[in-house]
Amino acid sequence: MNKILITGLHGFVGKHLYNSISKSDFEVINYAKDIDLRLKDSFLNFPKVDFIVHLAAKSFVPEAFENPQNIYSNNINITLNVLEKARKDGASVIFLSTYVYGEPNYLPIDEMHVTAPQNPYTQSKLICESLFEAYYRDFAVSSTIFRPFNIYGPGQNLSFLIPSLFSQSTSSSIKLKDSRPKRDFIHVQDVVDAIILSITSFSTGVNIFNLGSGSSVSIGELCLIIKELTQSNAIVEFSNEFRKGEVLETVANWSKFNEHSGWKPKIALIDGLSLYFSKLDGL
Repeated sequence: MNKILITGLHGFVGKHLYNSISKSDFEVINYAKDIDLRLKDSFLNFPKVDFIVHLAAKSFVPEAFENPQNIYSNNINITLNVLEKARKDGASVIFLSTYVYGEPNYLPIDEMHVTAPQNPYTQSKLICESLFEAYYRDFAVSSTIFRPFNIYGPGQNLSFLIPSLFSQSTSSSIKLKDSRPKRDFIHVQDVVDAIILSITSFSTGVNIFNLGSGSSVSIGELCLIIKELTQSNAIVEFSNEFRKGEVLETVANWSKFNEHSGWKPKIALIDGLSLYFSKLDGL
């Protein structure tokens, strides 16, 4: 039985992953929520493992602009500790990166597209990706790197778009900045399925895969869908403020991971939003 350590076990994706992976033939190493994984010896008393699924990160983009040092030090230090644990244990790593392509040159976006981070959070993730490349080159630590587009689902923090829209739909107005950006939303369960499948179909080296639905919806369209789903009478107000580094459209080409493992997204956006609405109390 493979022993697996999940950083970010108590976070949004981590909780969903634990719920699914605990039903599989893996032994998941549990640990206290208050362990500071940024500290150099944070993994010192952990048992030897076969795989590390690295999810832990600070990911809120506005915070990244307000306190970039905190974003960089947190995300990079935890990743270095994960890589050292993997090096010492002879373990392999699955790393959840992010969308790193900036304003796309073409759609849908494949893994060969040039990377163009436009905020400190994305830059920190790309630096972490380079560390995985370095640890394979120097120490033969193999890794699978996922670049998910916009993840959503039950239990996500209210600071993110879809939870915010559901929350605001119960009030008299829904206040948003820009209606134009179009995003490729992927349900958290599809991401979890990809992570679990990546363990059973793991290949040596550093392998990078996009995760997305392959289609996009604008913020304005998404707002109308959620209003209809919740039967909300809230008035939608757009301030027309444009966020620094905003990308106007993203669409994922996920065929590479499909060819590698057979994975494909199963939950359409309308079904995922309906599922979210039915579980507003969280996990």
